[in-house]
Amino acid sequence: MSDLFCGIDFGTSNSTVSLADGDRSWLIALEGDEVTLPSAVFWESDGAPPQFGRAAIAAYVGGEDGRLMRGLKSTLGSSLIDERTAVGGRSVSFVDVLSRFFGQMRRRLDDAAGGMTKVVLGRPVHFVDDDTAADAKAQAVLEKIAHAHGFKEVLFQYEPIAAALQYEQSVLAEELVLIVDIGGGTSDFSVVRVSPQRARAADRAGDILSNDGIRVGGTDFDRLLSLAEVMPHLGYLSTTGHGKAVMPRHYYLDLATWHRINFLYTQRVAADLKALAAEADRPELLARMIRVVAGRQGHALAMEVETAKIALSNTEVTRILLKDLAGGPNPVIRREAFEAAVAAPVDRVRARIGKVLAEAGVVAEQIGTVFMTGGSCGLPMLHRAVADALPGVAIATGDMLGSVGAGLALDARRRFG
Repeated sequence: MSDLFCGIDFGTSNSTVSLADGDRSWLIALEGDEVTLPSAVFWESDGAPPQFGRAAIAAYVGGEDGRLMRGLKSTLGSSLIDERTAVGGRSVSFVDVLSRFFGQMRRRLDDAAGGMTKVVLGRPVHFVDDDTAADAKAQAVLEKIAHAHGFKEVLFQYEPIAAALQYEQSVLAEELVLIVDIGGGTSDFSVVRVSPQRARAADRAGDILSNDGIRVGGTDFDRLLSLAEVMPHLGYLSTTGHGKAVMPRHYYLDLATWHRINFLYTQRVAADLKALAAEADRPELLARMIRVVAGRQGHALAMEVETAKIALSNTEVTRILLKDLAGGPNPVIRREAFEAAVAAPVDRVRARIGKVLAEAGVVAEQIGTVFMTGGSCGLPMLHRAVADALPGVAIATGDMLGSVGAGLALDARRRFG
């Protein structure tokens, strides 16, 4: 398969594997006919082999006894990557969890084009904000995993640059484009010069005018929506001891954060929550929290929050179906409340766009197009933030989940061809 080139986009929420030949790039099927694979692993309690993607989520939702893990990429660059966790009746490292998921993508790649030994992997501009050592370690862990699964040559490309390479396939003339890639865990921005003539150039360093990113993404929006609109129904910010203290926040932060939910499922946490319920001024709220944790419904609750977030992209009002999971109400959520909850990270996105333009030495009027990609780019307030930063500039969108992956294969062709 020396005439084919491979790129892998291991995402926080969804992952893709892409191939390119001399004419085009495309995503391969990773689960049935689907070209995206949700970045999820389900480990059954009886020690059976893990399930991946939609099958993992279906097993969890269907009530199978086991443990669901999502937001796997978020462990890269965090202290969790050096820890172990209990799954399927045994202790495994988070590196092993990531490797198992990566191995599933490698198997699907071998089905489509066996024996490939070279790959370009996508990475955010910063795995971790303002910590170069942690950032380098995150890339090194991912590179080691790729080598362990048979790739002898492993190169990396920034995700927004990969998206630019994909976008470039459609342009008819040279222009400056601002790539805005808002994924599940990070937001990345690049000002890139694109043109049909430059598309196959071996060295594109001079065409990248600036490149930056922040650790803000869709899972942050989920967490903030959950804390603002859901967790108060479970006792978040409620008082204990007749108003003398406030309920400890860390339990709710864990429950609202995809990759930390499983840390609540311990005997110690169960005992702590029971003791807090005895001191709570509104014990009925703590009873809901205990019900969610005891029933290991944390991921199901997070999925409800994510569903509501997506719904609010297209409607002004939705409900979160909380009653069956925790008891209590099915609260109404309004778009304006969601946007208020996530105003701070959206402001960070807006500010970072300004910083990237300044570092490129250009003003908004010099940008020909803004190309938005990533699973979270469909949120209306993010479109408004981009439009506010670049008034009058055309905003284009591509395959929200596939642009980066397809661009990585194009980059592999450019660098390995």
